[in-house]
Parts: sequence; structure tokens; C-alpha cells
Amino acid sequence: MMRRIVLQRGQRLAEQDLARSGGVDAEVLGVASRIVEDVRARGDEALAEYTASLDNATIDRFLVTAEEIEAAVAAVEPEFLDALTSAAGAIEDFHRRQVTQSWFTTQEGGVFLGQKVTPIRRVGIYVPGGRAKYPSSVLMNAIPAMVAGVDEVAMVVPPAADGTVNPYTLAAAAEAGVDEIYKVGGAQAIAALAYGTRQIPRVDKIVGPGNAYVTAAKKLVMGDVGIDMLAGPSEVLVLADETAVPAFVAIDLMAQAEHDPRAATYLVTTDETLPDLVEEALEALLGDSPRGEITARSLTDNGVVVVCPDVVAALDTVDLIAPEHLEVQVADPFDVLGSIRNAGAIFLGQWTPESVGDYVAGPNHVLPTGGTARFSSPLSVDDFVKKSSVLSYSFEALEMDADVVSRIASREGLWAHERAVSLRIEAVAEFVAEDDELEELEAAFAEPAAENRPGTASETDVEVLDETDEGFDEEEGGS
Repeated sequence: MMRRIVLQRGQRLAEQDLARSGGVDAEVLGVASRIVEDVRARGDEALAEYTASLDNATIDRFLVTAEEIEAAVAAVEPEFLDALTSAAGAIEDFHRRQVTQSWFTTQEGGVFLGQKVTPIRRVGIYVPGGRAKYPSSVLMNAIPAMVAGVDEVAMVVPPAADGTVNPYTLAAAAEAGVDEIYKVGGAQAIAALAYGTRQIPRVDKIVGPGNAYVTAAKKLVMGDVGIDMLAGPSEVLVLADETAVPAFVAIDLMAQAEHDPRAATYLVTTDETLPDLVEEALEALLGDSPRGEITARSLTDNGVVVVCPDVVAALDTVDLIAPEHLEVQVADPFDVLGSIRNAGAIFLGQWTPESVGDYVAGPNHVLPTGGTARFSSPLSVDDFVKKSSVLSYSFEALEMDADVVSRIASREGLWAHERAVSLRIEAVAEFVAEDDELEELEAAFAEPAAENRPGTASETDVEVLDETDEGFDEEEGGS
């Protein structure tokens, strides 16, 4: 069922061996481009037309009303609401640990430096519809935004043919505190979020995975609006040795394969006997799956088993594939954790299926795919904030750094850069010089000292006059 590659000692897996397609398909990109430009030009009119033609839904007002949300919450079973609350609490707790604070510091000479962390004002989250409904994706996208302090969170989701939205998805939006929900999906929803329409105000950033057309649209609007990542089909890699339970490995491969026929599954093992045992378990489990056809197609078309001669080769293979989800089912998984470089999320041990990460553990399940875990990270609070550098110099500090600025700017040929510093220093020097001249002038034209003023008595004069006054008084009194 799954394609098998056996590496000999000293042999390494190559990217070509994986035969995975990268990037966005050109044909899909072309279709998405036409939709995006049409929505940008015609707004809500185009949205209504695409919703009718692609989702078979006739909608004039895209905003989900408060009454619709209340009805959805009332329609779902209380146990599901309890599960949402439990999951939301774990997700919020995990993401609160990611919060970055602004910081500031001072340096010698009057330098003030720092980093100001500011939440993005308005964010749009895309929640998939199609083959499955994903209330968990609502929580994973909306809760980090709330924790980050985003002012407004707008959600788009494809409607059903009758114009409604899945009640479980709406219940999750209510639990997460989403501000606005719109009944629109696909590339047209991404265009509406990016450029705005009369009914849907534009956002500053778009997050959340979708189908190939959604990914293509995100690629097209990137730069006009922020995006989280260009997510591809889901994928899992199970790293296993002879201690792994074949049925556990098989069901975990199926848990990703059932998402989509294009989902990718990998088994990397040092045990030559394990692949056959896993194949047997797959055959047995597929018969029980209500999504067996999708799952089997995914495993056949995109499943790869790599048998490695040793642990070093196995870890090298893991880093080359750089999977979205990595399950480590070996004797001591913590022993290999430090040797893993590339993976979106790492699940350690046989009791940690990828399912707990999807729903309840707390870490985000929006992860880099298609090998992009080599340079990308899971969705986090950091995706919903901006960081601004803050600088303030005193004159003394500017004077201290002036030579450094001058030397570098002059070598780069940027005259105004250097002059922006030297002009300020010269201005202060000129002011100081003028101030010194003013003080000298004031001293030169100051009034003479008290002893030199005409008609002013000195201390000695006062004493003489006192004596004269006394003598004068006596003469006057005797006359």
C-alpha cells in the first residue's frame, strides 16, 4: 500500500526520493487570481455570485446574526459544549505562556532603547468547510488572537447549500469570542478579508488553513495584508523502532490520511519487520473507517515507508522531510528529542497520538507543512502582534556615536545620513559659541562695580560721614 524505500548503510534519503510537489499549482493560482481580482473590483456582488456557483448557496447578507449563533449553541449537545470549554481552557493556558512583553533599557550617556509590542488591530480567520467541519480550527486560530489582545476577530467559513453554517463551528466561535462571522469561503473569502467589501471590512492579517484555492489566494494577497503561512495538505511522520506497536502506528498514519487524498504519511523505522506489520494493521483498520476510501487513496498515493540502517540515518531522514506532525514511538523518545531539528509539532511516546494535539493538549494545530518546518513555526501569539523598535538619544549620546555614524555613512555614500548627525552637533556648537559671546558682551557692558559708581559712597566714606553727622548734630544743638 505505502511506497517503500530501503536505505543502505551510508546512504541518505534525497528530496527527489519523496516526489512531493512544492508551492502552489499554477492552474490553481490562475483561477484564484481571477476570483481575487473580481472580488476586489465588484465586492459583495462578486461574493454572492461565487457563493452561488461554488457553494450552491444563495446569500445576500453574509454576516451571521446573533440569533443564528444562539440557535446553534442551543442545538448542539451539552457534552460537546463542555468539551469545547475544556479544550479552549487548555489552548488559552498554553498560549498565555507565549506572550511577549514590551521592554526598555537605558545606556550610558542618555540612550533609551526598547521594543514595543502592539497587538494587530483586526484579524481574519479562515475556517475550512468541505469534506469535514473543523470547530477545533476555530479555537486554534481565534484563542491566540484573543490572548494577544487583537481588537477585532472576523471569521469566514463556507456555508452549506441552505445558507447555514455548521452549528458546531458556530458554537466554537461563540466559545472563543469571535466578533464577526461571515458565510463565505474559498478564494473569494480571502479576497474579501484582504480588500474589504461593503459588508465585510478589510483586515490587517489573515490566518487559518484551507484548500488549494484558499492557499493560492493567500499567496496572491500577501503583501497587501499579512498572512500566517501557505499551508499545504496535512502530513504526519511516525519515527518508530522495534518497540512500537504496529496498530498504534497504523491508526496514527490513518488519522492524517483521512483528512484529504493529498495528505502525506511517512513511516521511518530502523526495524525491517515493522512495515509489514503496520501494513497488516492498516488493512484491518481501514475496513472500520467511514472515510476508508479517502484514507486508502492517501496512503497509496502519498504514503512512504523509509527503512533506515541506524538511528542516525533515521534522524537525518526526519530532518529532510521536516514533517508537520512528528510522532516518536521509540524505546526512549526523550533521548532523541534533542537531535530533532525540523518538525512542526513533536509527539513523544506511544501514549501521545497526534489527536491530543489537534484538540485538547493546548499547543496549536496550525502547523507548517510541505517541508517548511525547516524555517517556519506553528501559529502562535507572535502571529498576532507587531514589534516596534524604540530609540531616544540625548545630545551627549549623539555626540558619542557621531564618529561611528559618519564613518559608516560615508563609506555607503549616504551623505544625508551623516549630515543628519553632524548638522545637529554643529547647531549645538554654534549655539554654545553664541551663548559664550553673549555672556562676554553682557560682562563688557555690565554696570561698573559699586565702588566706582559716581555719587556712591564706599564703605570708608560711610564711616567718615557717620562721624561728620555726629559732629554736625552737636554743633546744631548748641547754637
